[in-house]
Amino acid sequence: MYEQKTIEEIVRQMDTDERTGLSGEEAKRRLEHYGPNCLKEEKKRTLVSRLAAQLCDSLIFVLFAAAGISIMLREYSDAAIILAVVAMNAVVGVIQEGKAEAALESLKSLTSPTAAVVRDGREQEISAQELVPGDVVILAAGCQVPADVRLTQTVNTRMEESALTGESVPVSKSSAFLAGRELPAGDRKNMAFMTSYVASGRARGIVTATGMDTEIGRIAALIHEAPQEETPLQRRLSDLGRILSVSAVLLCALLFVMAVFQKRDVLEMLITAISLAVAAVPEGLPAVVTIVLALSVTRMVKAGTIVRRLPSVETLGAVSVVCSDKTGTLTKNEMSVTACYFDGKIQEPGAGGGETKRRLMEAFCLCNDATRETGEPTESALLRLAIENGLDPERLNREKPRQAEVPFDSERKRMTTFHRDRKQAVSYTKGAPDVVLKRCSHVMKNGQIQTLDGAERKRIEEAFRELSDQALRVLAAAMTEGGSRPSDYHMTFLGLAGMMDPPRPEARQAVEVFKRARVRTVMITGDYAATALAVARKLGIAQGEDECMTGYELERLDDGELAKRIRRTSVFARVSPDHKVRIVKALKADGNITAMTGDGVNDAPSLKCADIGIAMGKTGTDVARQASDMILTDDNFATIERAIEEGRGIYENIKKSVIFLLSSNFGEIATMFAAVAAGLSSPLKSSHILWVNLITDSLPALALGVDKNDGAQMMARPPRKADESLFARGGWFYTIFYGFLIAALSLTAFFYIPWEMATEAGRGLTFKELSAILAEEGVLTRAQTYAFTVLGLSELFHAVGMRNVDCSVFSAGFGSNRLMAASFLIGLCLQAAVTEIPFLVRAFGCTPLSLWEWCMLFLMSSVPLWAHEILAGVKRAARAFRG
Repeated sequence: MYEQKTIEEIVRQMDTDERTGLSGEEAKRRLEHYGPNCLKEEKKRTLVSRLAAQLCDSLIFVLFAAAGISIMLREYSDAAIILAVVAMNAVVGVIQEGKAEAALESLKSLTSPTAAVVRDGREQEISAQELVPGDVVILAAGCQVPADVRLTQTVNTRMEESALTGESVPVSKSSAFLAGRELPAGDRKNMAFMTSYVASGRARGIVTATGMDTEIGRIAALIHEAPQEETPLQRRLSDLGRILSVSAVLLCALLFVMAVFQKRDVLEMLITAISLAVAAVPEGLPAVVTIVLALSVTRMVKAGTIVRRLPSVETLGAVSVVCSDKTGTLTKNEMSVTACYFDGKIQEPGAGGGETKRRLMEAFCLCNDATRETGEPTESALLRLAIENGLDPERLNREKPRQAEVPFDSERKRMTTFHRDRKQAVSYTKGAPDVVLKRCSHVMKNGQIQTLDGAERKRIEEAFRELSDQALRVLAAAMTEGGSRPSDYHMTFLGLAGMMDPPRPEARQAVEVFKRARVRTVMITGDYAATALAVARKLGIAQGEDECMTGYELERLDDGELAKRIRRTSVFARVSPDHKVRIVKALKADGNITAMTGDGVNDAPSLKCADIGIAMGKTGTDVARQASDMILTDDNFATIERAIEEGRGIYENIKKSVIFLLSSNFGEIATMFAAVAAGLSSPLKSSHILWVNLITDSLPALALGVDKNDGAQMMARPPRKADESLFARGGWFYTIFYGFLIAALSLTAFFYIPWEMATEAGRGLTFKELSAILAEEGVLTRAQTYAFTVLGLSELFHAVGMRNVDCSVFSAGFGSNRLMAASFLIGLCLQAAVTEIPFLVRAFGCTPLSLWEWCMLFLMSSVPLWAHEILAGVKRAARAFRG
């Protein structure tokens, strides 16, 4: 609103004096009222509170209960293993926290430490934290703006605001500007904002806002307000945890009801209940998921991506919309000349030659304050153009040294320099085409100076319009030979240069890949609509103007209207930080998983609001990096494509691991429950189940988690839906089918000895006789060893088949996943150890097995692999029939 008020109105409103500033006493009083000019800190959570938050999970509660009962029953080894798993996952979770606090710390580091102010009628330097509304501040080239300021005096003032507004070039400021309505920050030409820099000139102004009331303060508030949401995988695992915890409690309750009817020993049933609770909870799953994500993070570092939050790796696989900032992300964040006009036609920057082009390049080189290393973006682009066309700036400046100059300002809209060589004097002018052309009476064409007639003037104006329609920033150059001082009249027109912040070459290809993968790209920028749409057209993001919306239009839409337009709008221009957050929220409300990329302070709130925030590592501000989930170390938009491919593969692998572990757990539950329901002794001890879940199963699950996937096949699929279950696309079938199969095999092994004894005695086998045989000394121990061995080995074979449920294990290639081969062999050895190594035999209550018994149990355990081959063969036949 301050941009709409005159200087006199601002002086009255802020109750200050533009000449003498505030008095020391008044400044002190306002400081007590408004508080220091700094960003407020959010109360930081203690280590204890963070740890407690990690332990507030339904699965964790079940494990705590199981550990507590184990301690009561003096099953200390079981309790120790359970508590170790809980502690490891809690520590990992605590380490990953703290993103919002780090973002705010970065915002604080951006604020200026000192400020030049006028107080009591004299200029003085104070701490920026002591600034108050109404202070008169003085700004010089190179200094950082210490607060939000309404400018009252400007002299050739240009502000670098790209980190705050997304504007790719410094913005000219004018104290005389007066807005007719409330404008976005980037259009407030009479305002300067905290954290921006004075690129050139000098200025003076009145502080209108400090601390959290500034534009940067509003961004800090948005970061505070943005909640840290769970990733899709975390939500699915949380849902799974609640289902499993409820299932465990119901199973234990049902078991006690059965025990009452069966009049069984209560202590025995407590131990069995613990076994069932342990069987219902996949203890190794959190560790497997964490390790799989950590290994993926390591792989992604090699691809130019640093992951700050482990679960976000998987989130990439579900991304359906990539919202990208323009400046520095889709573009190079450096101005570059893309077209020139001379000798009567528009040409490529490197095309053509001759005297006209040489003089045009000479004008751009000499009428220029940039150097090879530094300079304002527009002047640097013109200098690079001259160098690329064979000019040596240092030698040219020695041959034609600058004698005088008239610098660029917002009123003249041009810059003129005066040079002299051994022959004659020459002045060069560059500036706005309409202003320069108005002062030209001649034109150089094909190396000859001619009178600038109406037809030629019209041709130049048409070229200017054509370049402007391409959203290029166009500058004209002219010269005057002879004379004793720089001339602004009767100049000779040389040509035009059209420049823009060009799209990154790799970005267009990435957008095309995203289209094939059914991932939509949306550009959200603070730049002008024409510029944004021109870049979007070059990248293939949008084509028509109806696909572009400005922040001004956005403000006039309610949430319902925005929801209708969000699906067909691919370019949002001239938007503020809170506009970006609203756009991201609208896309999420439409059912999308959103990724937001950016590099500026203005991107931080939307980076945090998106499902996954991706910051630029080279050009990004600390604020953007700290608010993000991932950082691109190479600032390459195409790296996101590789990251999404990796994310899709990770989700598929984690899904395979989850289905493998849960089908194995379901097999354990079914084995236990069926035997107990029949009134028989428990086929498995709780130590047996813990051993299988934490030792035998974990390595194969990890091997599934790092399995290689076909990248092209992954990117040919549409992204999965945000609410897709881990058991979608056949997951439930495989979980239940293999769970029942493993249970059937384990019970078959458990009943094998009684069945063999009954067969040898030549009699049938009733449940009463089965129970009696199992009660005989040594029989139950051997039967439990059989069931334990078959359970562990059958799950190893099941893991091998789960690598790819659609094709044969033998066609997938054993060598493509060496970890799976190694985990199978290690699991086999570990399972053998508990029946052959004496102290482990005693610890697990097993009995040694003969070679014949091992061969028999090994063949019985391999059934899941053959079942996999049959199912895969049926699928292949069905596909061939449909094809």
